[in-house]
Parts: sequence; structure tokens; C-alpha cells
Amino acid sequence: MYKFKDENMKIPCYVYSEQGSIEEGAIEQIKNASSLPFAFHHTVLCPDGHQGYGAPIGGIMASKGYVVPNFVGLDIGCGMCAVKTSLVSITKNDLLKIVNKISKVVPVGFEHQEKAQDESLMPPDILKDFVPIVREQYESALNQLGTLGGGNHFIEIQKGSDGHIWIMIHSGSRNLGYKVAKHYNNIAIKENAKWYSEVIKNIDLAFLPINTQEAKNYMDEMQYCVEFAFANRKLIMQNIMCCFLDIFPNIEFTGYNNNSIINIAHNYAKWENHFGQNVIVHRKGATSARKGEIGIIPGSQGTKSYIVEGLGNPESFMSCSHGAGRKMGRKQAQKELDLIQEQKILNDQGIIHSINKIEDLDEASGAYKSIEEVMENQKDLVKILVELTPLAVIKG
Repeated sequence: MYKFKDENMKIPCYVYSEQGSIEEGAIEQIKNASSLPFAFHHTVLCPDGHQGYGAPIGGIMASKGYVVPNFVGLDIGCGMCAVKTSLVSITKNDLLKIVNKISKVVPVGFEHQEKAQDESLMPPDILKDFVPIVREQYESALNQLGTLGGGNHFIEIQKGSDGHIWIMIHSGSRNLGYKVAKHYNNIAIKENAKWYSEVIKNIDLAFLPINTQEAKNYMDEMQYCVEFAFANRKLIMQNIMCCFLDIFPNIEFTGYNNNSIINIAHNYAKWENHFGQNVIVHRKGATSARKGEIGIIPGSQGTKSYIVEGLGNPESFMSCSHGAGRKMGRKQAQKELDLIQEQKILNDQGIIHSINKIEDLDEASGAYKSIEEVMENQKDLVKILVELTPLAVIKG
């Protein structure tokens, strides 16, 4: 980890990576965040850090009295869940059967459910009557519940270093989170233009004072999206479990240490106490890693993922990376990576995968950083409990 601060930064930034290993665009974005007048103590770039929209993915910022929608991101509540099965082995033929079954019950990409899902699967609706965007999008969200999405979202079947077969899901709040994020960032841009200069708009870090009604609405709607994203992952997981039960009627499912499911989000803002003060911690592509907290750090398609335990390091605001992190943009990967070579990497490992054409290369292993290096750079943030090796990957 190294620290830096230039004359334009109000607070320093702590970077959990070697100097020069994170793209300049992400460094500039964290500098912008570190220059905000309400930024608290220091900012953080996790080892998977890369450029995002307004704020870097893998970034962490604590603030005093303000919330920044773009430092949460467009896919509010996006995160991971994982379940351990009682299986200790699985044949390639059974894997193919399960993948085929999953493809029939979990819509991917832009696909939604044909029928609205039962409202009982949604988060408690105590908030939805008081917040405009959730209320407006609620009916549509019922058809998005239990859907994977596209991009870097995935379902993986894995073999754990503990000897068990695992199921892992990466998905978010679908269009609901996107609508909430865009709505409140646009409000923040308009308000900032009234109060301050256009500089805030130009760096895409518009903010809302937490004591305003707009900020309170955003925090409520954001929390609903976090809960909706978890409900989405739970339904996907339940449907996948049914696919396993069709083939293995006696299978059992657990999380870690007999928890039913491991779940973590990595795009949200939350009130927390750090360095003796109550602050709003923004995590954009970053995961909470409080001491003893069980989390998930996925690799890329074709590399290991990890079940981890947080070490509660205060210098990272008790956080860690959310994955391996991109080293290539999507179009760059499609242009520069070799399809045959990327397929060979996966085929040689016997992985059932989704790299079938040039357009899929944006999610190939070569588009991502080394997960082993990422884990090495955050060994003082988390400890590894279980290593997970991919057997089959489903993407949108």
C-alpha cells in the first residue's frame, strides 16, 4: 500500500497496489474525490481499482454530511452471494445438465421474467409508498426479480479447496437501481449548479447535503435497491438450487459455518463510525471487511474466487476489493484479445464457459487483472478461507 497527496487534494489517498499498476484515469478520479470539501480523513483505492463513471470502481470515500450518487454507482446494491453444497464431486455430464436447466429458469442479459414475480419475494414495502422512483418502477421490478443481467454479472459452479461444490452469483438491482442512480445524480447536478460552480458537474461528482429531502429520499431509495438486489440474488439462488435438486435429490445447501447464504453488496453508501466520527462511507466496487465478517471476492472467468474473512483494517475503512478488476475496457478487449487463445485458456481447464465469439471477449480472463496479485495486495485487509476453482460459468 502507498499513499499520495498533491496540492489540489484536501485529503490523501491510500492505494492498495503497486505504484503505476492502476490506470491514470482511476487515479485522476480518486484525486477529484479527495479534493471535495466534505471528504473525510482519506480516500482509498482497492487493488482492483479502475476507471468508472465519475468515481473509480474499487474506490472508497467517507464524507461528512454529504452523499455523492456517482460514488455509489449505477448498479446500486450490486453484489455477490454464495452457497456451499454437500456435493464433493460432479461429472461433466451432470454439470452440462445443470447449466442447461439454469438457462431455462434464470433470464440473462436484457431478458426479464415473462410473469411478474410474487410480491412476497420483494423487500418490505414500508418505503415504497414514500419514495418516487421505486414507486414508479415497482411493477416493472417484479418482472426483473430473479434475473441475472449482463456485463460482468455471472453464475458459477465451483470446486472449493474445502472439497465441496459451491454456487456463486454476481448480480445487482437491474433497471431499478439504474433509474434511482440517474434520477438523483441529475438532481444533484442541478442543485450544485445553483449553489456552486460547474466544476462539480465537470468531474461527475455532484452531491446532496444529507439534511435535504432529496438526499433523504436518495438514501431511502438506495437502501431499497440494496435490498432488492439481495432479493434478486436470493431468487436466482433458489432457482439454481432447484436445478441441482432435480439431479441430486439428497443434496444439502449451506453458506459458511452453516450460515444459509453468504451475501455481500459492493455498491452503496452507509452511515458508519470511523476514526471517532460518524461519516457516510461510499463503496463503489468495494466490499465491507470488518473483523470477522465473511465476504466473497470473485476472480475473472477462468480464475479462482475466494471466500474471505475481514481483518477490520481501519486504514481501508474496513473494506477490501470486490473482485479482480478490469485491466482493459470492453471495446479494447474485443479488439486486442485473441478469441482462440482465450477459449483455450478455459478449455484446457475443462471449464464450461461463455466465450463463444469476439463480442464475448470483454469478459474473457485476459480483460482482467491477476486475482492472485489482487489478493496479495490486500492480505492485510482479508484472510482467505476457501479457494474456489470454476467448473462452469453462465453469463449474460
